[in-house]
Amino acid sequence: MKKVILGLASAILLFSCGKTKKEEAVNKQEIKVEKEVKKEVLQPIDNTVIENAVIYEVNIRQYSEEGSFNAFTKDIPVLKQMGVKIVWVMPIYPISKTKSKGSLGSYYAISDYTTVNPEFGTIEDFRELVKTAHDNGIYVILDWVANHTGWDHIWLKEHPEYYTKDKDGNITHTVDTDWTDVADLNYNNQEMREQMKEDMIYWLQEEGIDGFRCDVAGMVPTDFWNNTVRELKKIKPVFMLAEGWEPELLKTAFDMGYGWDTHHKMNDIAQGKADVSQWDKRMIQIDSMYAKDNILMNFTSNHDENSWNGTVQERMGEAKEMFAVLSYLTPGMPLIYSGQEYDMNKRLLFFEKDTIKKEKGVFFPLYEKLGKLKNINPALHTGKNAAAYKRIQTSDDIKILAFARNKKEHNILFIANMTKDAISFNVEYTGKFKDYFSGEMIEIAPDNVYEFKPWQYMVLVK
Repeated sequence: MKKVILGLASAILLFSCGKTKKEEAVNKQEIKVEKEVKKEVLQPIDNTVIENAVIYEVNIRQYSEEGSFNAFTKDIPVLKQMGVKIVWVMPIYPISKTKSKGSLGSYYAISDYTTVNPEFGTIEDFRELVKTAHDNGIYVILDWVANHTGWDHIWLKEHPEYYTKDKDGNITHTVDTDWTDVADLNYNNQEMREQMKEDMIYWLQEEGIDGFRCDVAGMVPTDFWNNTVRELKKIKPVFMLAEGWEPELLKTAFDMGYGWDTHHKMNDIAQGKADVSQWDKRMIQIDSMYAKDNILMNFTSNHDENSWNGTVQERMGEAKEMFAVLSYLTPGMPLIYSGQEYDMNKRLLFFEKDTIKKEKGVFFPLYEKLGKLKNINPALHTGKNAAAYKRIQTSDDIKILAFARNKKEHNILFIANMTKDAISFNVEYTGKFKDYFSGEMIEIAPDNVYEFKPWQYMVLVK
């Protein structure tokens, strides 16, 4: 049985009787002051913030029945419970209607970079979202779509030279894609580059956001990102997430990229198409491809995976919980996609209204525990002063994954059966640890025999 023990929350109710109006007024003022004191003082985003952060991707349209900024803003304190430090907001801009897909269109077919989609609310509503996040110690990054615009964008009328054209002079959608609802931007045009940069600056200066998640970043010239981010950082420290795996993106412009191949290995192992040796090869590949301080985002789902490739249950089945834990324990930053905390098991519609059902099950308390561990234990640090990752040998390294994360005196062990079969094994390691989920003391020694059920895991802390 997977060792997830859910703690019981205790609550203390304070009652007062027979108080005067003056005393009640004083009490209300004390409560107000207390709430104000509890607001986080948000420091500029830097490595000390990033190294132990959890990132949350919010799909505003589908997050609530209302599909509004305000509905999500109410739940920001809930994200704080899960240890979330960065909220990535999927595109909030007006959606192009020309050549749009479905009845509502794609968030990524943008008609105006500097206003908000009225479907979600007003700019004032968005400002309240940002303020509430900041008050809770959470940074906000916006999804930025620099590769293309929707066909309604004003640039198509006023600046057709901003776009890629075919041999007949017609503006085209992005080549070698089925993105027929967007027009491809031409990065040979320097004026377009400058305007794109200015539109990004608007959100930093006027709306107080803290960075960007950049869509298909590898399809935009790297020198654009390098030059633009240099200018953004003159305004304020920013966090930049690239939807891309290319190492060159992380050299100058971006703080974090996508761990796509790590994710694919998770899916393959869950489906019996790969074993632990493939995981080990992936860890070696990361060391050889990326600089020591580069960060990759670890995920079991995101908006693309969920809508197009299947739910976590479809792709990972009974291994889904183990891989969620692994996404926190392996080097990098873990992502939670909207609905994962509520055990969501449906593909969210992409071009239509859909709604996430918010009922806590297995994953909310699991993410709470994992978020706390990520936030407070230096053995899980990533970035410039990352904790070490060391593979631990077992008696069956094809089926059992065991590794240690450590930084100074802090140590964490992860041990998992990465198969659909029960297995007995030994671990070539010695030490006494506490099982993070059960609180039980566990002695690890080479002579001990451990019996794990399918996909069973342990997180051991010292």
